[in-house]
Amino acid sequence: MSSSGPRAGGPTPRRSYTPAQKLELLAQYEDACTRQEGGAFLREQGVYSSQITEWRKLRDAGVLQGKTAGEKIGKLSPEQAEIARLRRQLEVSESRLKRSEAALGVMGKLHAFLETISEDTNDDPKSKKR
Repeated sequence: MSSSGPRAGGPTPRRSYTPAQKLELLAQYEDACTRQEGGAFLREQGVYSSQITEWRKLRDAGVLQGKTAGEKIGKLSPEQAEIARLRRQLEVSESRLKRSEAALGVMGKLHAFLETISEDTNDDPKSKKR
């Protein structure tokens, strides 16, 4: 049973990715996460979650777009890091807003339903025993 890779116990070759490959892997990983298969995708591809985190920061800061293979990416400037942080914060806020709006919509429908039931019970005459 000889296999290579991180679980085989032997050294693993260091792999480098082009900016286009990083963007593609990010898109595939995020798609896999929507299906609750993010961990399996990472194991399949031999990618660490820390790499995904770093690539996401670079993508959000706009550093990966327009780069050619072999072109040095470098570190984020303070402005780029702030832009990436603010974009991520905006995504989280928008997600919370959508959930809140959905919850308010459900609560409004439930309130209307309960009012309808309440009015129906008040309009029905009480049954009399004979």
